[in-house]
Amino acid sequence: MSVALVWFRRDLRLRDNPALQAAIEAGHTPLPVYIHAPHEEGAWAPGAASDAWLHQSLQQLDADLRARGSALVLRRGDSHAELQALIAESGAQAVYWNRKYEPATQPRDAAIKRGLREQGVHAESHNGYLLFEPWELATQQGGPYKVFTPFWRNALGRWRLAALTEAPSRLPGHGLQGLPLQALQLAPRLHWDAGFWAHWQPGEAGAQEALDVFTDGALNGYREQRDLPDRTGTSLMSPHLHFGEIAPWRIVHALERLRSAGRDADIDGYVRQLGWREFSWHLLHHFPQTSDSNLNPRFDTFAWAPPRAELLGAWQQGRTGIPIIDAGMRELWATGYMHNRVRMLVGSFLCKHLRMHWKEGARWFWDTLVDADLANNSMGWQWIAGTGADAAPYFRVFNPVTQAQKFDPHARYITRWVPELAGLPVKARFAPWLSPSLLAEQAPTYPAQPLVDLAQGREAALAAYHRCR
Repeated sequence: MSVALVWFRRDLRLRDNPALQAAIEAGHTPLPVYIHAPHEEGAWAPGAASDAWLHQSLQQLDADLRARGSALVLRRGDSHAELQALIAESGAQAVYWNRKYEPATQPRDAAIKRGLREQGVHAESHNGYLLFEPWELATQQGGPYKVFTPFWRNALGRWRLAALTEAPSRLPGHGLQGLPLQALQLAPRLHWDAGFWAHWQPGEAGAQEALDVFTDGALNGYREQRDLPDRTGTSLMSPHLHFGEIAPWRIVHALERLRSAGRDADIDGYVRQLGWREFSWHLLHHFPQTSDSNLNPRFDTFAWAPPRAELLGAWQQGRTGIPIIDAGMRELWATGYMHNRVRMLVGSFLCKHLRMHWKEGARWFWDTLVDADLANNSMGWQWIAGTGADAAPYFRVFNPVTQAQKFDPHARYITRWVPELAGLPVKARFAPWLSPSLLAEQAPTYPAQPLVDLAQGREAALAAYHRCR
């Protein structure tokens, strides 16, 4: 039987894997390989939290393959060169993979496909990551969308879910040797990620468990509870989606089976969030500069404040003196994750109250989030800053105190992540600087004043916006 390399990348699963399925259906013996090549990711090589998750996910994928008689072959180096070496060692006649869509990896993959075909090796790529390819949906004029609502309307009009495919029960052995996982140097040496794994289970089984927990629990009332950070009101599927441990269409299939008169609104609300993921990749494909540059060029002259290391460091460490901001940044450091509503608040505070460039926040999230995704990260920060497509207007400046009072009314989220404030009355935990004596008595280690007066920070941001306009 002929051999085909199945090149795993951002599709670390055996179910619903179009590349693996195509290799099997073509009659090949699949040889699963993973090539570690962060230098080929351009300026956005994966961050430390992503690497920590990847280590765990590769370990789980290898275990899943071994349980079926195969194994994952690990290599590191230049992708094309390593594929050539694997072809020579195995006699493979074909290479199958699922597409990646980052600006740095798309041209690389196209060059690899051309090179393989020129030497007579069958090379085939598939969509294993998205509901729609980034180039599939276009405006009536044939251009890309910059506004979500018409994009999503078009998507729903062309809605066709891929069929589900189960993992093969057995796979042939291959005997090819690779590197030990430790050689990829993904796991942190100082084990600063130890706290992550009380919250997460990387791998395909962990993804399915997270989906089951969501459909049994947080899906009920999702639209009302998804903005409340003090409870599990969201799916927590984002890192599993990012690493391709579950296909988005499997999630939708699972939700569609649960439709009833009382759940349709929650299901539609969640599927719409998957639509934002699709929209972000659509934007990055058509506007690849948006990971580093403003999509709206008007903001190229915006008067960002000069970088100040002490302010940025206080924001990163959760020492701003504003409890909801500090709670979010501490949650991020402890778990590799932050609730979406709080992401908007910490981003708005950085970009507007402190008036620091959105790239400062994007880089920090990129290094510390386990679901760091170039398209979502870029779109999210530009949305917050008001510089991107379908963005929040720059003059919309979230007040973190009133937002906390609205979405964390009992200060449970604040108290969990900023426990030194637990001795204060609930009302004082939202703006403790307004109760200075009580703060000094109950939480002497917490900042006595916020980094910036919220009213003054807002006015400075609006003044800079008006000058730019």
